[in-house]
Amino acid sequence: MEAETRLLRQAGHHVIEYTRSNLGLSEASILGRVSLAAETVWSRRTRQELRVLLLHEKPDVAHFHNTVPLISPSAYYACADAGVPVVQTLHNYRLLCPGANLLRDGRVCEECLGKRLAWPGVLHGCYRESRPATAAVAAMLSAHRAMGTWCEKIDRYIALTEFARGKFIEGGLTAGRISVKANFVECDPGQKQGSGSYALYVGRLSEEKGLRVLLDAWKYLGPQIPLKIAGDGPLRKELAVAILRQRLGAVEWLGHLPQRDIHSLMQGAHSLIVPSICFENFPLAIAEAYACGLPVIAAKHGAMEEILTDRATGLLFLPANPHSLAEKVEWAWTHPQEMAAMGGTAREEFESKYTAGAALQQLENLYKSVLQDRCCPAMVAGVVSSESIHLAAQRQKGAG
Repeated sequence: MEAETRLLRQAGHHVIEYTRSNLGLSEASILGRVSLAAETVWSRRTRQELRVLLLHEKPDVAHFHNTVPLISPSAYYACADAGVPVVQTLHNYRLLCPGANLLRDGRVCEECLGKRLAWPGVLHGCYRESRPATAAVAAMLSAHRAMGTWCEKIDRYIALTEFARGKFIEGGLTAGRISVKANFVECDPGQKQGSGSYALYVGRLSEEKGLRVLLDAWKYLGPQIPLKIAGDGPLRKELAVAILRQRLGAVEWLGHLPQRDIHSLMQGAHSLIVPSICFENFPLAIAEAYACGLPVIAAKHGAMEEILTDRATGLLFLPANPHSLAEKVEWAWTHPQEMAAMGGTAREEFESKYTAGAALQQLENLYKSVLQDRCCPAMVAGVVSSESIHLAAQRQKGAG
């Protein structure tokens, strides 16, 4: 959301932000949690605040990135009242799954897909590991499905991959309302030089990212191939303990790093490892690796098979299979010329699909298309970018 806001402003568009933060929600009282559950379904505050904002600013388009839990779908109705078309980026699978990742107990789970009420998610407490919190999200999804919100109040959805688009269609969204626009790299880091001296993982240290698969693979690989891990998250203590107990001397955890340091790490890496056990939507790290000319080794499922071409921009391994991952890493380490060629192809992929210029053109064309569908002037003069608590939530317990 922040990158797209900067991109639009640099291109001369007027962007107004509407945000609400979920910091401190975990300490809410019982009464506060009941109030939060109701607000997740329908926030009067959001609708009123947006009514005033829309009346004053008169934007051409409202672009949402997340509404769970505090903004709520009432925001779409405020836009409808003001006659402002709505675009919604689908950063995760929340509309299909209360837990957002289509994952449960370390496995892909689609039990709630297409159900009127996501009762399996409630039963297992898939949102914030809480049945009451999951019940609130499930109630929101069910209520607004019954109200027709998802089909009638949102003019255009943005899925990040064709795979994700297919899942949302399977879950009941109208195919003609879903466009595909990938994540992009805001600042080009430039193509790396040399073959690199270590494998690299970049991302959140959480269950769905496959960190256990990654460490198990390094048990088989031994000390000859260095691995650097950059990131932070709820598994950081488990990760640190595992590295010590399993005597994985080749593995180094670097903690959370700023973006410029991540790009520097990619410039010196041999490959980027993406071991996710969930259906990733579109990891930005892959686009960044491609920008650096860095081949990627990723789990062969979901959107990864779409983003990555095996033996062209990287290698695919069997999901959740440390033996398969270890085999691919070892092959990559012993075939530097082939990996260098893949890095060149990856850079070409970045230049054709994932640049800031390509992203801006896609956004502008999408906004114009939505306005034309509403019989409005085609020129986009202003955008309301309504981002909820997605980034703040990630600093606590996960997306949304």
